[in-house]
Amino acid sequence: MSINKTAQNNSNAHITFIGGGNMGRALISGLLANGFEPNQISVVEANAVTALKLYEDYGVQGIGALEQIAFDFSKNNVVVMAIKPQDFNVVAKGLTAKLKHASAPGPLILSIAAGIRLKDMSRWLDHTRCVRAMPNTPALIGKGITGLFADAAVDQADRALAETICNAVGQAVWVSEEKLMDAVTAVSGSGPAYVFAFLEAMQSAGEKLGLDTATARKLAYATLEGATQLAHDSDEHAGVLRERVTSKGGTTAAALDVMKQQGWHEILEKAIDAASQRGKAMGDELGQS
Repeated sequence: MSINKTAQNNSNAHITFIGGGNMGRALISGLLANGFEPNQISVVEANAVTALKLYEDYGVQGIGALEQIAFDFSKNNVVVMAIKPQDFNVVAKGLTAKLKHASAPGPLILSIAAGIRLKDMSRWLDHTRCVRAMPNTPALIGKGITGLFADAAVDQADRALAETICNAVGQAVWVSEEKLMDAVTAVSGSGPAYVFAFLEAMQSAGEKLGLDTATARKLAYATLEGATQLAHDSDEHAGVLRERVTSKGGTTAAALDVMKQQGWHEILEKAIDAASQRGKAMGDELGQS
């Protein structure tokens, strides 16, 4: 089913963003581009300049403070927590009373705040209809990928709606256990920084070999983009593709031999493991309040 068709099926949905920063803005833009209407979206944004810009660009309603939220419980409400992890506790507790209704279910909560676990989210909100999401920054250009997790309190319809929202800025994948969200954070959440570091190194190496900055940049960036697309379009393992461009005794083999000697594969695995461990520690720290 296309996202436009899914948007039509969610014509009764209303999405309230708590925070109109870069990721919230990207999601709003993506949803509108994929069939949602401006009157289906509200943004709680204390910064008047940011709120005005969102209205001017997208026509979405701005709400100046949590206290001003008034959910229409005839709608299928979603609240996207697009805030900093360290602000989550205070914001959640300020939102709790707004989620209650005598005869209608409270909103679906979709959190994109890194490190906030479902048990803590549910405790602070006094609410169990919650989904945890970990997007990454390529979402800003519609090329993101988001890891998702929800427990048994979230039904299939809510999962589909959460996935629809995240798919508006790229792709989404579900994980079976919440502890795997630390791995998602380490691989894809932090992953763009590893790629940027690799690009830095490639460009720098080219410059040291005599290429001007513009040429070295173009060669590095286009090579990474093309190779990634080639791998994405292939059904074969990346290792097989690597072997195909590595002639025995050739230039590629010489480069890869150095990388192997330096243990680059193990270094990257250790780096990603360190990111995962830090994600777990952050979850522990954030959940103490």
